[in-house]
Amino acid sequence: MNNSATEIANLLYRYAELLDGGDLEGVAELFRHAQFKLQDGNAAVGGIELLRIFREQVKIYSCGTPRTKHLVTNPIIEVNEKSGRATARSYYTVLQGTDGLQLQPIATGRYHDAFERIDGVWRFSFRDYSMLDMVGDLSCHLNGAASR
Repeated sequence: MNNSATEIANLLYRYAELLDGGDLEGVAELFRHAQFKLQDGNAAVGGIELLRIFREQVKIYSCGTPRTKHLVTNPIIEVNEKSGRATARSYYTVLQGTDGLQLQPIATGRYHDAFERIDGVWRFSFRDYSMLDMVGDLSCHLNGAASR
């Protein structure tokens, strides 16, 4: 991978690290300059709205984390060095284990991301988060209606 592709892959992995660490503010900061599409047909939201939604929906346990592991795999990263723009398509698998839930996959899907390079630094400009392919037991991960 070239340097730009490595930096972009690290952004993909940083999202998983922050979310699994319970750092919802860090997730929102990662998407501060981006739009985040949550569901088909709905308008994309920015980082501040994303933080509100995640705080409302994601269960955080006494350890300070959601007790998840987001595995981001198969990234296909396409970089246009001249324009300072890039895209990535990747898969995700979410694993969870809690006192009430044996370790298991709870969701799989795909991310379609766009990036821009500003002052030499790559950042997210868009994430399509609406491509949820398979759903398991989300009751220990999400609150209320979001868990169904």
